[in-house]
Order: sequence, then structure tokens, then C-alpha cells
Amino acid sequence: MKNNDAEQMLLNNASLDDLIKMKIEKEFMADLEKAKQKPHKKVYTEIKELPREMIFSKNSVYRYFNRNTKCESFINGIQAEALIGLQNSVRQSMLKGELSAFTTDDAYVKFEKAEF
Repeated sequence: MKNNDAEQMLLNNASLDDLIKMKIEKEFMADLEKAKQKPHKKVYTEIKELPREMIFSKNSVYRYFNRNTKCESFINGIQAEALIGLQNSVRQSMLKGELSAFTTDDAYVKFEKAEF
């Protein structure tokens, strides 16, 4: 609500309750319009473009290939970090964006994408 509108309402003997009601209604309509807008997600396909703190998050997707069963599936970043285990050099290289894949004894894991 603009100041001129409020002044005009006061000059027309509008009650304070009416002014408050108008302000709340206007804020509600603005919030409703904002809620209708869909958030824009950014998709990262290169690990070096991804923010460091998001590499091993639940929004990151990794391709997991099991060498024993020859099956392929997808895991999130939290699960991928757990698979790295004690391989600190691999973890650090991934956080720097130098590596996008790693291997374990029975699996091959590669970064696919992340959406935020």
C-alpha cells in the first residue's frame, strides 16, 4: 500500500482496522503470486562447476556400476562419500573438481549431475 493511499483513507475517515485489513490482504496476494511461481533449478553436469559443499549432498547423483553383478544404478552424494571410505586423497581430488569418478573393490562410481 502506498503512503498516498493510506493518507487518502485516513482523510476519508477510514478506520485503522480497515487500513490493516487492506495491508494484510495486499501482502497475502503478493505471497500467493510468489508461491505460484516455480523455482528455477540449475543442473550441473560437470563436477568442477559444482559448489564444493554440494558435491557430496543428497541432490548430487552418481552412477554406480557393480562389477560383480554387472548392474548399474544411481546413488546420491551422501552414499558416494560413504563408498569412498578412508580414501582421503580421492575425496580431496573430487572436492577440488579434479576427479569425477572413483573405484572401490567391487564398484565404479561416476558423477552424473546435481540439481539445485
